[in-house]
Amino acid sequence: MAMSRAVPNLAFRRLRGQHSPAEFAATVRRAAREIGEQVACDARYIGRVEAGEIRCPNYAYERVFLHMFPGLTLADLGFSAREAVRGRRQAAPAGASGPPALPTRNDEESDVLRRAFMTSGTATLAAASWGLGSTAAAIPSPRGTHRIGEAEVRAVEDAVRRIRLLDDRHGADGLYKVATQPLRSAYRLLDQGTAARRSTEDRLLAGAGELSLSVGWLAHDSGRHEDARSHYAEALATARVSGDAALEAHAFCNTSFLARDTGRYREAVRAAQAGLRAAGPLDSPRLLALLSLREAAAWAGLGDRSAAEECLGRAHDHFGRGHADQDPEWMSFFGEPELEALESHCWAALGDWTRAARHSYRATVLQHPRFARNLALYRAQLAGHLARAGRRDEAEAEARRVAESLDGIASARIRGLLAETRLILTGG
Repeated sequence: MAMSRAVPNLAFRRLRGQHSPAEFAATVRRAAREIGEQVACDARYIGRVEAGEIRCPNYAYERVFLHMFPGLTLADLGFSAREAVRGRRQAAPAGASGPPALPTRNDEESDVLRRAFMTSGTATLAAASWGLGSTAAAIPSPRGTHRIGEAEVRAVEDAVRRIRLLDDRHGADGLYKVATQPLRSAYRLLDQGTAARRSTEDRLLAGAGELSLSVGWLAHDSGRHEDARSHYAEALATARVSGDAALEAHAFCNTSFLARDTGRYREAVRAAQAGLRAAGPLDSPRLLALLSLREAAAWAGLGDRSAAEECLGRAHDHFGRGHADQDPEWMSFFGEPELEALESHCWAALGDWTRAARHSYRATVLQHPRFARNLALYRAQLAGHLARAGRRDEAEAEARRVAESLDGIASARIRGLLAETRLILTGG
């Protein structure tokens, strides 16, 4: 059967108006941040929409576009109905064995993205249970000399986004081992593949480094601290090899957080300060704010209230400058709720439990329910702070709310916080 020719999306082109594709992409990213969504829109994506290559946007882009153009439907924006693009699951013929055929995939995904990145039976089952089997990117395992092109790079970048999205919704415990597979594949591509252009290799290095940090975070959040340390170090090495300051700042940010979590406060201070140096030229106030908060938490762990307060003040100054187009994509989680939660860590480390509880409460009020894992985390932190502040009834009520909200969320961090709160409440 002949493949149908893409039909240009003239309606979407009219909506862009006099903006260049890059300017319009920046507008899309800003609109996404307004509703707490995460999209990596660039001029290339806008061009593919207008060319008709993307007949229907994914759900994240759909929410952003409908937010940008209230009162319009996807059809008004020039898109086809999702059912028409993706097809329907077909029933197996009578007497046939095996699972029903998968639905067809839309034109937004390349052939590389159609292949599942898990190969073993156990990993496939785990991926399916977490929604990875049909949505995660496929990263080919090179055989001999593999030519690295756009499809391979996009596969790595897509894997990063999928993992982060699933972590936001479900927590890290069930994802970590499955997520290591695309990470291994990405680094095999780097070791054995050959890129046609330097820009392609740079994107693959950045994608592999970010993937290492995402997998490292899954290890971190699920209590596998040595694994996390190894992944963060791998990302830092990748950043240094490629001269990628943004990746280096991200790696130091995660390293500081891990060091603080494991009681290595001096290391946490040094890593946060190194991250600030790397982030200096990047023109992202929000990144500087987050790294300042990492440093504040480390000083608080050392009991240095003055240094912690100085870093908190600097963090608020940076945060108050607002968003910038240069803000890294991975920082979509860092809004006002996370700012409040991270400040609560500092006051808790300094033993000011009432102040810590106040900031944790603000985090729970400000957090959008869509980020189920983060909301449960903030509430668990609030329960612990209330318990230590002697507000027993409030702590018990908050802990119950967390326990009742954990369906579908697997996070060792949250379970650990609840266990600590129970010990405090029972006098254990």
